[in-house]
Amino acid sequence: MNDLRFPTALQMVLSVALADRDEFRCTSQMLADGLNTNPSFIRKLLIPLTREGMITTSVGKGGGLHLGRAAEEISLRDIYHAVTEQKRVFLAREDLPPRCRISANINEFFGGVTDEAERAMLEVLSSRGVAQSLDEILALDKRSKRSRAKAEAA
Repeated sequence: MNDLRFPTALQMVLSVALADRDEFRCTSQMLADGLNTNPSFIRKLLIPLTREGMITTSVGKGGGLHLGRAAEEISLRDIYHAVTEQKRVFLAREDLPPRCRISANINEFFGGVTDEAERAMLEVLSSRGVAQSLDEILALDKRSKRSRAKAEAA
């Protein structure tokens, strides 16, 4: 089963960053609607994001969600760690009896491979910030709109 916490939380933070940039109100219900997911899942993900200071919430009329710190100060790694609680990407099978040289040594070998893969993934996530990611998405949107306009004109 795929873990959707990180991609969902990433889209949530990017949506809140866009709302802050464009000065419109963003609520957890809007995020749930936009992500086509259960509002309770959104609220569950908001807990670690607010605890880590990435998102702030305000209640009452005009309340909603805002970035808790500047978009330039939030990395994708920050979001990943907040919502996955540093859960390993790959897990070794612990239930294998050591019946041969492979099964006797696979967990040590696999641990080294997964450590290397996770370091590489976290390095990529560290190098990308919310502000940069939002800019990339908005550039993709512009390019997509131009392509659609050209196709409609043809």
